[in-house]
Amino acid sequence: MRFQAKVFVVTAGMVLVAANATGQQFQLLEASVSDIHRAMQSGKLTCHSLVQQYLDRIKEYDQQGPAINAMLHVNPKVLEQADAMDKAFKRGAKLKPLQCIPLVLKDNFDTADMPTTGGSLGLKGMQPAEDAFTVARFRQAGALILGKTNMHELALAGVTVSSLGGQTKNPYELTRTPGGSSGGTGAALAANFATVGTGSDTVNSIRSPSSANSLVGVRPTRGLISRAGVIPVSFTQDAVGPITRTVADAAVMLDVMAGYDPDDPVTAFGIGKVPATYAAFLDRNGLKGVRIGVLRTLFGSGPDHREVNRVMASALEVLKKQAAILVEVNDPAFDTGMLASDLDVQKWEYKYDLNNYLKAQPNPPVHSLAELIATGNYYKPSLEKFLASAEAQQNGLNEPDYKDRRVKIDDLRVRLANALAKDNLVALVYPHQKRLPVMIGDMNQAERNGILASLTGFPAITVPAGFSATTASAPIGVPVGIEFLGQPFSEPQLLKIAYSFEQATHARKPPQSTPPLNSR
Repeated sequence: MRFQAKVFVVTAGMVLVAANATGQQFQLLEASVSDIHRAMQSGKLTCHSLVQQYLDRIKEYDQQGPAINAMLHVNPKVLEQADAMDKAFKRGAKLKPLQCIPLVLKDNFDTADMPTTGGSLGLKGMQPAEDAFTVARFRQAGALILGKTNMHELALAGVTVSSLGGQTKNPYELTRTPGGSSGGTGAALAANFATVGTGSDTVNSIRSPSSANSLVGVRPTRGLISRAGVIPVSFTQDAVGPITRTVADAAVMLDVMAGYDPDDPVTAFGIGKVPATYAAFLDRNGLKGVRIGVLRTLFGSGPDHREVNRVMASALEVLKKQAAILVEVNDPAFDTGMLASDLDVQKWEYKYDLNNYLKAQPNPPVHSLAELIATGNYYKPSLEKFLASAEAQQNGLNEPDYKDRRVKIDDLRVRLANALAKDNLVALVYPHQKRLPVMIGDMNQAERNGILASLTGFPAITVPAGFSATTASAPIGVPVGIEFLGQPFSEPQLLKIAYSFEQATHARKPPQSTPPLNSR
């Protein structure tokens, strides 16, 4: 196993809490965007102090202690940028939506000031000329890009191991994976290394680490958020979206990320579909009278599924107590195993997408998938078979099997829309995955249910539902995520449901492996 050593730039000196002149303190752990902005406005917190506290946690916990190994690169100029924001704020500058919010990016988002590698030694040092569309929007909204997170290499599997970054651990049980492929972002946010973050999702990859790390993850409707400037896998299935600790923070992120981008023409379908603010739909009573279909097709029935099913049974009771109307749905056409084997199109689109992305880079280390494979600089145990299969497609987009799958995907969209419409359902609900995250060393994050949304392009949001039973290695249990799926551009309704569920359960708990620094 070949892993690249990493160097972090972290200013020495621990700042445990920030205090104003009266001694009032700002507590970093689990801080939200609104918490941070209130503290800044009240004088309890400076941008510099906030960033330093996150850097201290990264220094303490990412490469030592529990060695979560979530970060690939820390922005060496982040404190300098924080100081500039403090000066502007003192001069009377207004707070933008993400002003001084430390944000981590999955390392497939292009950044003009930091490398973008997809976690691959074969792309080590690749420096894009421009920010991705969403990254530019983050900067315009005042966000501080704290760094780039590890990911399952090239976003091609779900256990978050890469040739450049190594294996990321799940902070709740250090012998388990953090899901993936956006597992570095998931682990970083669970461990409170940053306030908010991003992921990309071709099958499960925003929602899988959200489920595995007790987080909120939004896979948006296809066309809501631009994918331009993100290392691609499949133009049919790819999406990018926020990963956060709260539904409210996810709404803030969507406000910033959503919008038309001519470099991703599918975003034309989103014109007129974006509300003034998604925060307007955060309603504690948002479940009252809402009809939700319980998609039993996506529940397991074996011994490996008992812990997830126990948590989900409790979650469904919460939905009922909040006056949601639950309707049983059981359609074998939505079976995720069948969808993955019969409809997934990654293999046919990958070479076309990756080669075009590399052609647009100013000085890429390799210029094509074939050149990347030839270097041997990638994590072979999880990637070798897929990369060889993708490269073998001489004209993948014209293959009969590919065209047949695209027709079936269109049929699936109609069937899913009809399943929601015929019972007047606002959403379907199911566990994001049928069993707990696998142990480190397993190359397959088994029985995840994300592919229904990724094939159809319908939106889905995953929210913390609870935890498995405690064990010696998982002192508060392993997180379980509940997923809600709705009609295209129904993000407002999904956020309303998710927020109401979140406020009724308060299911999220931080991991014990990365406690507050002042408690040690």
